[in-house]
Amino acid sequence: MDDELIDDEELAPPRKSVLPGEGFFVPDSFEEDLEEQEAAEELEGAEVAVVADPDADGLACVALLREVYGETALVPAGPHDLEEGMEYVAEYGEDGIRAFVCDLCPDKFEYVDEELAALSERASEVRWFDHHQWDDDVAAAVRDAGVELVVGESDEECTADVALRELDHEFPRRFEELAAVTRDHDLWIRDDPRSDDLADYSYWSDPEEYVATVLDHGADLPEDVLAFLEEQRVEKEDLIERAVARAEYEEIGPWTVGVTYGRCSQNEVAEAMREAGADASVIVKPAGSASIRGTDGFELCHEVAGQVNGGGHPKAAGCKPDIYDDMLDYANHWTSRGATTKQVILDAFENVVPEDYEDEEATSPADDE
Repeated sequence: MDDELIDDEELAPPRKSVLPGEGFFVPDSFEEDLEEQEAAEELEGAEVAVVADPDADGLACVALLREVYGETALVPAGPHDLEEGMEYVAEYGEDGIRAFVCDLCPDKFEYVDEELAALSERASEVRWFDHHQWDDDVAAAVRDAGVELVVGESDEECTADVALRELDHEFPRRFEELAAVTRDHDLWIRDDPRSDDLADYSYWSDPEEYVATVLDHGADLPEDVLAFLEEQRVEKEDLIERAVARAEYEEIGPWTVGVTYGRCSQNEVAEAMREAGADASVIVKPAGSASIRGTDGFELCHEVAGQVNGGGHPKAAGCKPDIYDDMLDYANHWTSRGATTKQVILDAFENVVPEDYEDEEATSPADDE
């Protein structure tokens, strides 16, 4: 394949908005080999390791751990490759390594049972900090495996809050602020303008660069970083506007659900749909995943996502429906602007409509006139 066909720098904004980034077109096997090699190099000689989601919340936890322990090996992992991250630490970590898992939650214990057993055998201790919605049986199984698991209230704390509280260390004030501003973004409170800066910087920068910066500066990013963010936001705003312009609104039970498609910053797009009257918003991405955002009028995002291969929090969740069998399905996804994915997720909304609302609709006198 000609590199220019997938080079983001060569794509015009209208096409960039509807196509996935160039990393999507790299075969998983190649990417996994590269990730394993990088993990092995990172873990060589390390006394402490953390498997963390490389977003602002997960990386804030890494910064806290480095403040406590000094050099700490970072193994980035998302919800769908958590087990690989633990496997790397078990295989390449030193005997007696201190292991942490941050800002990640397995949907089923069977997804991580073997890897967690291997990690527990290798490590002197395994501690797990999170704030997602955990199944009680999964949490119990993780604890039975010898892990010190602490799960914060998902609608009150981010994982950085949990780590700050649980780590036995007198943290400088900048780390308290870092956790608070990270929470402001992660729980979609958005009272502190710095939270968007942290979220954008974690997305656009290398994880190690992000951790090094917040380790030194906390939530108050330096001027050169802020200038970098301003440059990046020109394109970001363009992609947001295109996604908002595509938004459609569906009445499902007692809720208005906004749904759109595009490569974009989902929180800002969801906020625009909320201002347009949406109780919940769905942003379908060109790579096949989707973000679901709620409001005070809809706090069931995690339940909707749980039906379509995902999970999260009451007001913020993510998923990737298992509907892509080959590249033709993806081609249809791009050309139809995510039509099938949208419908699958909207059907999931239908499934969480309260029964009493359906009963009320059935007995409504409006049709008896």
